[in-house]
Amino acid sequence: MAHRLQIRLLTWDVKDTLLSLRRPVGEEYATIARAHGLEVEAAALGKAFGQAYRAQSHSFPNYGLSHGLTSRRWWLDVVLQTFHLAGVRDAQAMAPIADQLYKDFSSPCNWQVLEGAESTLTGCRKRGLRLAVVSNFDRRLEDILVGLGLREHFDFVLTSEAAGWPKPDSRIFHEALRLAQVEPAIAAHIGDSYHCDYKGARAVGMHSFLVAGPGPLDPAIMDSVPQEHILPSLSHLLPALVRLEGSLPGL
Repeated sequence: MAHRLQIRLLTWDVKDTLLSLRRPVGEEYATIARAHGLEVEAAALGKAFGQAYRAQSHSFPNYGLSHGLTSRRWWLDVVLQTFHLAGVRDAQAMAPIADQLYKDFSSPCNWQVLEGAESTLTGCRKRGLRLAVVSNFDRRLEDILVGLGLREHFDFVLTSEAAGWPKPDSRIFHEALRLAQVEPAIAAHIGDSYHCDYKGARAVGMHSFLVAGPGPLDPAIMDSVPQEHILPSLSHLLPALVRLEGSLPGL
């Protein structure tokens, strides 16, 4: 009698899949600046952060590791450029603010576990699944997960900083499979990015689920992702896994 393949490993994105920031970046930046005697509008900082982050990621991808930067230096430069774009020109006065923000975003206090994350991870482990993180995050992620009580769910945490390659680079997914010692056909990845998570994992032969979140998905993505691969919330994951395994070939 043929036995159907079963998923053995689930790899997880983190930001906006399991965790989110408690407050928008602009608000947090404005609060810390105010504590240092500097008044800058949160909305202006939020817009400037998006510009600074995109520019830094383009010029120095994956925290600038190949350019000799550390992830801390990379983030400090993002903060300085954010305030510069928001109209603050005194870089020397900004140094302690940048240091404080780097420390604050290292703290679990600035992050929150998304609804359904804890119960879904617990349910997956009760089902005998191995869990791991594959995230475009820096070295601070381990401590954040520990502080929020989620680290215990995962066999390992693989960040793009540690791996040397960011998603959707196939090498970070292959490294996760190597660490777990499983074949891609019995592994699935869960994340909120169509490009980095869904397509990245499928390109190496893994299964994948796209967390849709509360907002509407881009129609082009809806046309490209089968409905059974879309998770309106994390509570839909385990039923989706059951359906997936029912469709897998037998041995």
